Amino acid sequence: MTRVLAFGSPYLLGFDHFERLADRLAKSGAEGYPPYNIEQSGEDAFHITLAVAGFAPADLAVTVEDNQLVIRGKQADEPQRSYLHRGIAARQFQRAFVLADGMEVSGAELANGLLTVHLARKRPEARTRTIPIGMAGTKE
Repeated sequence: MTRVLAFGSPYLLGFDHFERLADRLAKSGAEGYPPYNIEQSGEDAFHITLAVAGFAPADLAVTVEDNQLVIRGKQADEPQRSYLHRGIAARQFQRAFVLADGMEVSGAELANGLLTVHLARKRPEARTRTIPIGMAGTKE
């Protein structure tokens, strides 16, 4: 069975990971919690800020998994509290952001109910290499 790829051109070798990337983006969905901002603070620097009111640093996890930034939050229930009205969400969440090659998480901080994750793009150094051409039928 022949599989039709979005990047099926014979000139696009090794780009099948883009198809997996598109699948990952589609799965990250349109979940609206928690709200977030993405800010560019320089040519190669970005900040992702999530509104995580009520979460402590121990309730949050920031990880990078295969070029995907994953931010998870989970609060423990407090059985000793008895609410008459509960309007502040205390639910778990997971937010995922796909990072381009060369993007690195340089840190994260929590202040005033906002979790800010700092990202920086590392510029690869330009390199050129020459490939030696051997003669067919000889071992080198």
